[in-house]
Amino acid sequence: MTVKILMLGDVVGSIGCSYLGDGGRLRRFVSENKISLVIANGENSADGNGITPTSARELFDAGVDVITGGNHTLRKKNIYSMLDDDERVLRPDNMTRCPGNGHMKVDVYGYRILIISLAGQVYMDTHASSPFDKLDAVLAEEAGRYDAAIVDIHAEATSEKIALARYADGRVSVVAGTHTHVQTADVCVLAGGTGYITDLGMCGSGAGVLGVKTDCIIRKFRSPAPVTFEPAEGELSATGAVFTIDLPGGRCISAESVKL
Repeated sequence: MTVKILMLGDVVGSIGCSYLGDGGRLRRFVSENKISLVIANGENSADGNGITPTSARELFDAGVDVITGGNHTLRKKNIYSMLDDDERVLRPDNMTRCPGNGHMKVDVYGYRILIISLAGQVYMDTHASSPFDKLDAVLAEEAGRYDAAIVDIHAEATSEKIALARYADGRVSVVAGTHTHVQTADVCVLAGGTGYITDLGMCGSGAGVLGVKTDCIIRKFRSPAPVTFEPAEGELSATGAVFTIDLPGGRCISAESVKL
């Protein structure tokens, strides 16, 4: 059988969370497109960066099944207990000695889907270990206990994301990049059967700069003083990609970028 997996880019602030839930927008898209699993990157889902229990619950209420992480996941300390208690909220697996977990399995029609959250090392402030080595370790640890594997690589450098996808091609079903908030035009299925996109984009406002009010970002560029990021308003959308996976083999047979 085949299943469709929707992956959404970084959700930016309460506005991004609300946009997915308003009027059942995400759930309607899931129903109309026969989506079996929704994965969203939530590391920016709280206003001012980070994720909180409130923003995580908003995403679950909107129809997200699993939340992946990134360099801002640990910014809000009130998320720490949820990271430990709710396996559906992930932080990057290669950010060690931190609360929570970096991978989990979800049941989809009796098939075991392994979801792995990773962070890049290039131009990132995560102090993360090698995502390549961590991917190898997780796949070895879970060998024989999953039917398909989905990877969110939260990274700045496009080369690092593409390299990880090539490295994993044929061993996982999907490698999708997050972090830059700009949806890339390179969605594809690699030669070994791994679906790929360099960046899923974001869920938030296109009226500012990467979902943040323009004046906040301009002040950040022009002054060394700390700036509190505020979500922009207007021109709302949610971008990501739908990957169709053949099970039990786990091969991706189609990949398509989407915009809600």
